[in-house]
This record gives sequence, structure tokens and C-alpha cells, in this order.
Amino acid sequence: MNVYWLEQTEADVPAENDWLSANEALCLDAMRFAKRRADWRLGRWTAKCALSVYLDVPAHLDIFKKMEIRPAATGTPEVFFGDLAASVTISISHRSGRAICAVAMAGVEIGCDLEIVEPRSDAFVADYLAIEEQQLVASAAAADRDRLLALLWSAKESTLKALGAGLRLDTRCVIVNPFVESFDFISWNPLQVRHTGGRDTGDHSAGDRCTLDRSTEDQVFHGWWQHADNIVRTVVGAPPPNTPIALTIAGHSFHRASRLA
Repeated sequence: MNVYWLEQTEADVPAENDWLSANEALCLDAMRFAKRRADWRLGRWTAKCALSVYLDVPAHLDIFKKMEIRPAATGTPEVFFGDLAASVTISISHRSGRAICAVAMAGVEIGCDLEIVEPRSDAFVADYLAIEEQQLVASAAAADRDRLLALLWSAKESTLKALGAGLRLDTRCVIVNPFVESFDFISWNPLQVRHTGGRDTGDHSAGDRCTLDRSTEDQVFHGWWQHADNIVRTVVGAPPPNTPIALTIAGHSFHRASRLA
């Protein structure tokens, strides 16, 4: 399975909102907090840019206004042109003024995430990592600890998105094997994530948000991770994705004056 990806920053997003669909504009207007608004706009812009390249449609105002990204009941983003669902699967992540969108064919499971490499506490390790992952962190070199934790957390986020569950599930229900040998390169590297039969309990106030259902076999996801510029990026999917392919928007830039006008 081929998975394509595109990354954008807040500086890439137009100041105007006229590239949003009518429903998206209403959604944005309902958001109270500036950071939430900025992150949401950045995610939508990145996704629409990625889709324009992947679907080979012009990056024009009229096209972007017709292209609408709606959350499914699970929260997973779905793409529509008007009322017609697009034959595509996407995942979106944003952090600290940067966003990534992964795109694949319809009918597959994918998730992507990006994380800043930063210190995380021992309490974070105990609360959010499975025993196997805690052991991996304990055996890592001190210089690699922050990068490894960013990688583990990012891969969990990607997998929970692929599952259509997000943080409704306890993050310990997914166990990451990143096959880490070195952080000294920026190429994509393989990883594997095992979903241990966790299911949503519905009691999100409880400390454990999942229970283990051993009546089913573990579900295994495959994916890729990359570390560059103090950022860890992960892409996870089923069926197993090939090495992620970067989308190029040079020569495919957004134009406010539409040829369709």
C-alpha cells in the first residue's frame, strides 16, 4: 500500500478563510480559542494541499471551497466534494505550528502523527507506556531518551488514529516496537505496533480507559518513523504501508483566481 504525506507550517496558510467550505467556516467561527483555531486551520490547509496533489485537482479557490473535510462519528477525518465522498483515506496531525497529512487509497486504515522531541517525566512513562516500552526506555542511552519517548508516543497516536479510537483508548493498549538502532539519520525507518485487544469502556473518567479482550487475537500494524529537525514523524497503516512518499507542491501552488470563474 502506498501512503503519501505532506507537511506545512502556519506560514503557509493564507490569512483569509475563503478557501474553507461553508460548513468548515461555521465550524471555525464556533471555536473560542486562538490556538485551537490556528491548529484547526493549519490541519485543514495541509490536508487540502495534500489532496489537491494526490487527486490531481487544481489548487484553486473554487476547488478548495468544494473540498470539505468532515469528522466521522469516530473523529476520523473524511473527505467530501459537495455531498459526494472522495475515494481516499487521510490522517492529520499538528503540533507547534506544523502539520502533516497522510493520504492513501480508500478502504484502508492509516494514522499519522508528529511530535516535538522534548523532556518527558518518569510519571509520563509509568502512566502511558506498556511494560515492554518502559523496559525499552530504561535500557536506552540517556542521550536518546527524549527522542525515544517522542517516537513511542507518536507511534501510539498514529495507531489510535488508524483504529478510529484516538485517546478514548488507554495508550497502553498499543505496544510499539520501533526497531531503533540509531537516531543519527533522517530516512524513514520501520516500526511495528501491536494492539492488544483493548476496547473502549465508555468510562472516560476512569484511570484505565480500556479493558483487554483476550477473546480476539492481537492486531498488528506496520509503519514508519522519521527523526529530523527535532521532530519525530510516524505513519502507521493496515495493510502494511510502503515507505511514505513525499508529495511535492512546487508548481502546484494555490491560486485565488480560479480558471473556473
